[in-house]
Amino acid sequence: MHLSDSERRTFKLHLIYMTIEGIVLGVLALNEFVFIKSLGGSNYQMGLLFQFSMLVFLFLMLTNELLKRIGNRKKLLRITAVLTRLPLLLIFFFPHSSEMASIHAGYHHLYLLLFLIYFSGNVVINPNINYLLKNNYSHYNFGKLYSYATSINKVMMLVVTFLYGYLLDLNQWVFVYVIPAIGILAVISVFFLSLIDGPVSVVEPKQRVMISVKKSIMEMARILKTNLPYRHFELGFMLYGFSFMITYTVITIYFYEALNLNYSSVAFYRNSYNILAILLLPFFGKLLGSIDPRKFAAMTFASMGLYVVAVMMTTFFKGNVVFWDITLYYSLVFYILFQGIFASTMVLLWNIGSAYFCQPNEAGTYQSIHLSLTGARAILAPVAGVFFYEMFGFTTTFVIAIIIVTSAIILMIWSYRRDQSSSRITAKASL
Repeated sequence: MHLSDSERRTFKLHLIYMTIEGIVLGVLALNEFVFIKSLGGSNYQMGLLFQFSMLVFLFLMLTNELLKRIGNRKKLLRITAVLTRLPLLLIFFFPHSSEMASIHAGYHHLYLLLFLIYFSGNVVINPNINYLLKNNYSHYNFGKLYSYATSINKVMMLVVTFLYGYLLDLNQWVFVYVIPAIGILAVISVFFLSLIDGPVSVVEPKQRVMISVKKSIMEMARILKTNLPYRHFELGFMLYGFSFMITYTVITIYFYEALNLNYSSVAFYRNSYNILAILLLPFFGKLLGSIDPRKFAAMTFASMGLYVVAVMMTTFFKGNVVFWDITLYYSLVFYILFQGIFASTMVLLWNIGSAYFCQPNEAGTYQSIHLSLTGARAILAPVAGVFFYEMFGFTTTFVIAIIIVTSAIILMIWSYRRDQSSSRITAKASL
């Protein structure tokens, strides 16, 4: 593969960034479990911890307008990294025993605040990744180079999550050293990202920020009103997303309270599916380009529903085997398999699915709508999952989630067939 000097330099910096971020994400993969098992946080607080990672997307429309007014993106990235990542160093001063954690319950609130600050940085950092890469990668090489860096990122995440889980089983308070360390690494990774060359000039806006934001919101409403297939797609995503966010928090509680898993086992279930996802990504990448995204979405949503069924069945089928201090339930093998399919399809549907419903120059707007709606459903869904669990128990909560995601699948199939029928009627009429 022929690369220009700019592409070669950008890829090296991008690869370093993704490698370090893989270490960071490998630690954060166990974040919610650490919060309820080691720190003794409540179920609702754990729901908030997950909620914060999604809720920040609500601010994307505002930050997108503000980013257009900033000429020095490199300086912005570095300031954001320092202000949102370094506060994790405070976790070094957290208690080192469950007795101290129970006495100082305020540590739970501080932990939540620190990660709310951390996730808020993603609102600035994530949009700038594509902004910098698209300025340096050619259209031909962009997908290949991005996939290579992403593969390394997933491999690092895979290794680190297993190692971190093993360390936590040796000492459940090791997070007070590990999390501050990844706070420093997260700053370093963003500094490498900021070294990628990008345009520094910016056109001065002709409108005030609030006027521009209002205009953007009106544009979102217009698109959802006039583009019916896209509206169906996003409605299906809202239903799926609500189901996913409900089960994400409840499955974490289930691993802790119902199955009493150790950290190594949770690390195994939270990460082993990535091996399958990496293998399946090329196949599903080609498939998405050849079928309607609503059919692809139906398949993706179905894989999510099936892995929830697999978790639910563990309540009734307790058979398991223990190896390397990992408890493997036989029914959870299907959880791993279906989650591998889900991970490999959702990463594609999430990032580029909306672009199939618009012209190329509208892709940014359509994706902003998609992410903003993610933030909207995060207002309620994670804590709703905890509410359903505490009111009705695990099985009923899983059934509720399965019913919701099934309705999303039905909507996608109905929307696709509706358009197909309309196309056939139009074709016949034109003969």
